[in-house]
Amino acid sequence: MSGTGLLIKDLRIRAGDLEILKGVSLRVESGEILSVIGPAGSGKTTLLRVLNRLIDLDPELSVSGEVALDGSPILGPETDPVEVRKRVGIVFSVQVPLPMSIFDNLAFGPRLDGLTEEKALRDRMEASLKAAFLWDEVKDRLAEQASNLSGGQQQRMCLARTLMLRPDVLLLDEPCSGLDPISTAKIEEALQGLKKEMAVVLVTNNVKQASRVADKTAFLLMGELVEYGPTRDLFTNPKDKRTEEYVTGRFG
Repeated sequence: MSGTGLLIKDLRIRAGDLEILKGVSLRVESGEILSVIGPAGSGKTTLLRVLNRLIDLDPELSVSGEVALDGSPILGPETDPVEVRKRVGIVFSVQVPLPMSIFDNLAFGPRLDGLTEEKALRDRMEASLKAAFLWDEVKDRLAEQASNLSGGQQQRMCLARTLMLRPDVLLLDEPCSGLDPISTAKIEEALQGLKKEMAVVLVTNNVKQASRVADKTAFLLMGELVEYGPTRDLFTNPKDKRTEEYVTGRFG
């Protein structure tokens, strides 16, 4: 694999007798957006939770298979999950601003990581907010409570907060869920810029969004990877009838 990216091989997740992911193999490289689509219960969010080791917080789940970041394995006790999460950032579907100012929300991660110099924080903050298409809206409001922002602004602030740690991979779990079309368009535009700097994995229930923004698409169904390839091919000439039925809205 060239450049920064994730390689997933035969990933299986079990909860007792239930197999949540059934031997999934994928790759996503820097410079591209991989969308992961499929109906509820297909294992999409579980996949993201594996990729930045949040799966560790659920001891009832067992994990087998391989996940490598730049060729180095990230699963297993020999790899520090905190270090993985710095390099593999995640943005959730529900905005979770911390109960503090916009500035302190954005500075929280870098401060924990040892960056306390004010100018360095502000420079990184400006770059992150610009990348999230939010700088012009909040540059004079950084001392305000983050809860004062609109829902769409809060989501873009959460994106900027993740970018403050300069991840190599960005995971997004339904980041536009419940947002208005203008906020959705801004996030989609931001992702097109961000993919130039990192690998992006976008879980979305919106197949139109996947077709708009993704370079590659993976279709999961009940934990099985049904089809994976260039987005244009998957949407216009799917190889599996189940893929065709899902992307045309016949089920899901």
